Amino acid sequence: MSITTGDFRQKVTVHTLADKKHKHEPIVCLTAYDYATARLADEAGVELILVGDSLAQVVLGYDSTLPVTVEEMLHHSRAVRRAVRQALLVVDMPFGSYHTGLNAALEYATRFVKEGGAEAVKIEGGVSRVELIRAMLDAEIPVVGHIGLTPQSVHRMGGYKVQGKTVEAMDSLLRDAAALDAAGVSALVLEGIPREVAARITSEVATPTIGIGAGPECDGQILVFHDLAGLTFHPAAKFVRRYCNAGEQISTAITSYRDDVRRREFPSDAESYHLPREVQAGVLNELSKRKIGG
Repeated sequence: MSITTGDFRQKVTVHTLADKKHKHEPIVCLTAYDYATARLADEAGVELILVGDSLAQVVLGYDSTLPVTVEEMLHHSRAVRRAVRQALLVVDMPFGSYHTGLNAALEYATRFVKEGGAEAVKIEGGVSRVELIRAMLDAEIPVVGHIGLTPQSVHRMGGYKVQGKTVEAMDSLLRDAAALDAAGVSALVLEGIPREVAARITSEVATPTIGIGAGPECDGQILVFHDLAGLTFHPAAKFVRRYCNAGEQISTAITSYRDDVRRREFPSDAESYHLPREVQAGVLNELSKRKIGG
């Protein structure tokens, strides 16, 4: 039962995503990194919640996604898992957790399912990840793919740049998409690529596509929660739509609290506890006779 709407929603699974693509129903996705945010997203009807490695920047204050560790991702995944009831929970595998061999990658992916409550893991890369994806599927671990602007490849790409802008680059993205589709990924994140390229991929693969900076033709869309809510400290990317400025509201609230404390206007008498009237005089009289600590 949804707390906010009161209507019954069935648990979202990887099969739900495929069904929504078949019915041409948009898939709503959002990142979350803590219990409160995840609960709000889940109760609002978001179908896919991603514990993204963007955790590194928007929560932990790193300069990129690269430093975040498996243990940090697991810590936040467990918090989100406690909140999510209906949405499909996907967890990013951080940089280094699937780059050094199949055995290590499977071990970490298994931990995200067993310890972090993930119902699928997300990995970046195209053709080069096919063997890994198939091994994960053999281990009963659903996989979400991610191609285009892949933040874990920031050094190779020379920065966070739109991908697929040339014929050669577009062909490479199409090959990656086809390979991941054939490998059996449950969804395919398309990040930072031209709208026309994303539309072509979406029309040609059976896998549901999830866009972030890839235009409206994708089967679904995802945003980083902190971008949506205005809780970041950097200029927003072109594809970000800020639905509120929570950062400004919170800053105003903290400033008001600071001022009230300094003016001794917080807490007020109404916000304070009192002795019962019938014992107040006697207790205060007794306290006046005693020294603190005596």
